[in-house]
Amino acid sequence: MSIGVRALIVSAVLLYATSGIARALTPEEARIQELQRQIEALEQQAAQFRSGIATERAKADSLKKEIAVLKGQIGQIEAQIAATGKKIDLTKTEIGQVETQIEKTREEMSRKRETVGRMVLFLEQRDHEDLAASLFKFTSLSDFLQQFHDLATIQDRLLGMIAELKDAKMSLERDQAELEGKQQELETLNAQALQRRQQLAGVKGERDRVLQVTKGQEAAYQKQLAEVEKQKAAFFKELRELELKVVSGGLYIVHIKAEHVPPRGTKLFSWPEDDYHLTQGYGMTKYAKRGAYGGAPHNGIDIAAGYGATIKSIGDGRIVANGSNSGWGNWVAVQHPNNMVSVYGHMSSLSFLKVGAQVKAGDVLGYEGTTGKVTGSHLHLSLYKEFFTYLKGDELYFNYFDGTVNPSDYL
Repeated sequence: MSIGVRALIVSAVLLYATSGIARALTPEEARIQELQRQIEALEQQAAQFRSGIATERAKADSLKKEIAVLKGQIGQIEAQIAATGKKIDLTKTEIGQVETQIEKTREEMSRKRETVGRMVLFLEQRDHEDLAASLFKFTSLSDFLQQFHDLATIQDRLLGMIAELKDAKMSLERDQAELEGKQQELETLNAQALQRRQQLAGVKGERDRVLQVTKGQEAAYQKQLAEVEKQKAAFFKELRELELKVVSGGLYIVHIKAEHVPPRGTKLFSWPEDDYHLTQGYGMTKYAKRGAYGGAPHNGIDIAAGYGATIKSIGDGRIVANGSNSGWGNWVAVQHPNNMVSVYGHMSSLSFLKVGAQVKAGDVLGYEGTTGKVTGSHLHLSLYKEFFTYLKGDELYFNYFDGTVNPSDYL
């Protein structure tokens, strides 16, 4: 609900409460209140699911716990889909109210235009009438003077009606602007609902995959993870050779370099997820020392808030690249005003924002997932002082081995 509509309803309630006058709610107002109650209940339910997921994740040291977490995430997204549906219903109701007000304003303007037209026609007739002829129409001079007084009154009323028409026109323009805003809000909510349904399908698919591949056996699950790590190490060795060729040959597609990097500890950006926990830090982590990245350090940080969790831009900027490849899955890169570039990888899906779009800190870029070479749902976040993209076959990649700084130093 927009702030203006919410304030109007609150003001109305206060007015009647303080005056002692009781008034029944209109069907639209009752519908809005009911939708608000349902939305609040669904949001509380989603919060309970988030709390349950955090509790289960802390204990998730076995396959059964992971499946329990996935079930909780399914419940959370289902509640969020339901809440978004209620918000869509609420917005449609508000649009109906605005449309009704627009129609009333137009009808009032039409009536006033007719009245003004009749007044103008009368005044034109008076202007073309000879003064002597006008005098002969009246039996006395006082009647003639009264007619002139009435004429002046009509002229005053005409000016007032014209002013009212101008006010009505401005009111109509405001109502139309509000309606356009409501329609845009509805389109955004519809897009969010579609993305939530895609995430729900992803969560269910991930749970089914875990159940099917491992048949509930912890040993089989751990064997699968080891095989993924082996494939990952081979992939990064191949990637290093390819990047060296790109750099030596200048085969860049996008190339951005920050001339000045702020000192470590400068808090430039905000965290990209809410209720997250750090799963891997920057540099030569224990996982990196096992050869997971072809002997190279981890060039970013990994955080997790649950499959389908919202991923937001860490700062203002512009989307300069995005894509999907076998290494990073769904990813997007944002260039910030100081020419540092943040990259977000392994997302289940990207938002509807396209390359070239301007973003603000907190704008949704996509949703956490397991795409690419991963062993579990998380977000890989890298922060670059020098960033470039290149082609590997028909897939778009970004540099991994050089050019990054520790994101934690600037978050």
